Amino acid sequence: MVVDDVTATAGPATAREQGVPSAVVTEQQQDAIFTLLVDGVDFGEGPRWRDGALWYSDFYQQRVYRVTPDGERHTVVEIDDRPSGLGWLPSGDLLIVAMTSRRVLRYDGETVTEHADLSDLTVDKCNDMVVDAEGNAYVGHFGFDLEAGADYAAASLVLVRPDGSAAIAADNIAFPNGSVITPDHTTLIVGQSFGGSYVAFDIAADATLSNRREWAVIPETAPDGCAQDSEGGIWFSDARGSQVVRVLEGGRVTHRIATPQPTFACELGGPTGHTLFVLMSPSADPRQVAGSGAGAIYSLEVDVPA
Repeated sequence: MVVDDVTATAGPATAREQGVPSAVVTEQQQDAIFTLLVDGVDFGEGPRWRDGALWYSDFYQQRVYRVTPDGERHTVVEIDDRPSGLGWLPSGDLLIVAMTSRRVLRYDGETVTEHADLSDLTVDKCNDMVVDAEGNAYVGHFGFDLEAGADYAAASLVLVRPDGSAAIAADNIAFPNGSVITPDHTTLIVGQSFGGSYVAFDIAADATLSNRREWAVIPETAPDGCAQDSEGGIWFSDARGSQVVRVLEGGRVTHRIATPQPTFACELGGPTGHTLFVLMSPSADPRQVAGSGAGAIYSLEVDVPA
């Protein structure tokens, strides 16, 4: 485990690039740090700890799974699309981002229905999502056709209300990805994968966003899925550097831990909240990982709980 202070600014970071991890950890050290939870993953995304288990989406298996702490995996639901971000309405119904059709789906335990159609508000694929306690969902999208090699373009963040109505909540975001809502429900923090940074917004009573500001800049990284701990630190998977990183507001990095495979999402949970679940896959390229089962979910124990 390496401690490093970083406060400098960063330029755009490309999620396709594969950099050298800032913290080099030997295979022996990795084995000591990481515990395999489950393998057979194509590309895991959107992890959430809920009801004593880890929930996650697998893009190319087109399923949402629930995994217990002892590694038992159960299929929650299968959809005819790539599932991504996950969250819940106050009723307990599960919300699922359907990437290619650019919708948010709703699963009540028996039936999948359309909760919101975002095709008129988004460009290319929808992606990660965070949902507040009232059922307001904030959904990101690519902004351009990344997989086809299109030129970069900034994207927006879409607010989907509990009734399924949707509107642009913020724009000019450099590939919005993993996001968190602070425990007091007043601040949304959004990772910019192509900006190497996090931006924050005030959340109004009506769930609209204002007062955009820089929360942290982490040079030469591509923040992907993330989780916030009880001290306000954000753990994120670095899609550029094959590492998980913990950063504080202002940009000070407290931890960098190299991962056995590239990592694209992480989540804090476990019985005491001290477990960091890290979703890994050999690549983000569907031509390499779809149907491969070559990815996995690992866990490690951290000092500060969720």
